[in-house]
Amino acid sequence: MAKYSIVVPFHNEEENVTVLYARLKQVMEQVGDSFELVLVDDGSTDRTYKLLEEIAAVDSRVLVVKLRRNFGQTSALAAGFDHASGEFILAMDGDLQHDPNDIPAFLEKLDEGYGVVSGWRRDRIDNFVMRRIPSRCANWLMAKLSGVDIHDFGTTFKAYRREVIHSIPLYGEMHRFIPALASWYGASICEIPIRNVNRERGKSHYGIGRTFRVFFDLITIRFLLKYMTRPMHFFGGLGVLGMLIGGAISAFLLGLKLLDPTSSLMDQHGPLLVLGAVLTVAGLQMLAIGLLGELLVRHYYTSQHRTPYAIDRLVRLSAPVEEHNMLSDNQNGMF
Repeated sequence: MAKYSIVVPFHNEEENVTVLYARLKQVMEQVGDSFELVLVDDGSTDRTYKLLEEIAAVDSRVLVVKLRRNFGQTSALAAGFDHASGEFILAMDGDLQHDPNDIPAFLEKLDEGYGVVSGWRRDRIDNFVMRRIPSRCANWLMAKLSGVDIHDFGTTFKAYRREVIHSIPLYGEMHRFIPALASWYGASICEIPIRNVNRERGKSHYGIGRTFRVFFDLITIRFLLKYMTRPMHFFGGLGVLGMLIGGAISAFLLGLKLLDPTSSLMDQHGPLLVLGAVLTVAGLQMLAIGLLGELLVRHYYTSQHRTPYAIDRLVRLSAPVEEHNMLSDNQNGMF
C-alpha cells in the first residue's frame, strides 16, 4: 500500500494532463516515500481519458478512474478517495492552477498530526469583481456558520488522513465543506498558504453562477452541522413558535367575539383570522416534520449500525506483567 495518494479529477483538460503528471511525478519522487496517482476522468469529451490511459500504461503507480458521465467535482473526488489506498490522501485540480511544489508543505503538516490540511490562496490573481469579492464573502460566511476558522473553503488543494476523509459522505457539491464536516467529526485542521497560478492552457469551467450556488449550500451545511442528529430542535422550535403566535391571535379574536357577539370577525379582522389559522396549522406541520426527521435519524443509525461520534482511541487499564507474576508465585507458595 502506498503511503501517499494524490487524487486529481479531470474534465476536458487534454492540454494539461501530461504536464501535470510530469510535475507530480517529479515532486513525489523527490519526497522519497511510496505514492500513487489516482487520476479521475469526469466524463471528458476530449482526449483527456486517452492521455490518462497512455500514462497508466507506462507507470504502475498511476490508477485511472473513468466515470460514465460528468458527475461534477464532488463526485469525481469521492470516486478518487474511494479508490485511493494511501495512508495520506491529497486532492488537487487538474488545470495546473495548483502548484505540485506546494505538496511537501502539506505532507509536513500531516506528519505533525493534523487530520486536514487546507490550502489558502492568500494572494489571489483572479478577477477582482467576478471572483475575489464573491469568494471572500462566501468564505467569511462559511467560517462564521461552520465555526472553522480558515480563509479558503473553495480550493480543492487539501490533504487528509485516510480515516478522516473516509468518514465523510460526499455528495452534491459538498467537497468545499469538507473542513467543516471533518471538524464535526473531531478532526484537527490547519491552513497553509499556496501559490495561485494563472491557468496556462484550456478554458476555466468556473463562473459567477458557481459562487452564487455556494450561498444555497451554506444553508445546507449549517443545518447539517447543527441539527443533523436532532432535527426536532429546528423544526420543533419553528412549530412551537408558529402555534404560539397563531394561538395568541386566535385568543385575541375570540375575546373580541365574546365582547361583541354581534360583530363579524371575518368582515372586521378577516386577514388576521386567516393569519392565525395558517400559523397554527403550519406549526403543527413543522412539529410533524420534526418527528419524521427524528424517525429517519433513528432508522439511519440503528439499521446501519452507525454511531453519532468518532472514536480517537480506546484506553484500558491493565495490571503490569511483573505484578501479575508475583501474585501467581505467592499463591503457589501458599499451597
